[in-house]
Amino acid sequence: MKKSLIIAAALLSTAAAVQAEELFVNIHSGNAMAQGAGLVLAGQALEQKANVRVLLCDAAGDIALVGKEMPTLKPRNVTPQQMLQGVIKAGAKVEVCALYLPNTGKQASDLIAGVTPAKPAEVAAHLLKPGVNTLAF
Repeated sequence: MKKSLIIAAALLSTAAAVQAEELFVNIHSGNAMAQGAGLVLAGQALEQKANVRVLLCDAAGDIALVGKEMPTLKPRNVTPQQMLQGVIKAGAKVEVCALYLPNTGKQASDLIAGVTPAKPAEVAAHLLKPGVNTLAF
């Protein structure tokens, strides 16, 4: 009986650890399909109860700009910005890299709701945590 309880406790703690996985998605491509692919996977990870953090760098930072026009992607007929807003609503932490705003002449006030400028030390500390899986697009 004690052995069964120990095994059950170990299985529960393993299941909890699996559910606590984290996904870090770095999107830097200016290509709408690449941006969309990263955001689709971020959304799927959120649906599977992962903690998701998205970092937008280089041309991908543009999808976080208020009023940015961009192409609609099939099959859902949504823009990368609409997809980004969806992952924000689902609980993802979304940031633009620290170089984006000062090198584009933009301000934090130019970003859509839910997107903040990244702090490099915090991003690095996050990436060094055990259990953080990374994707880059």
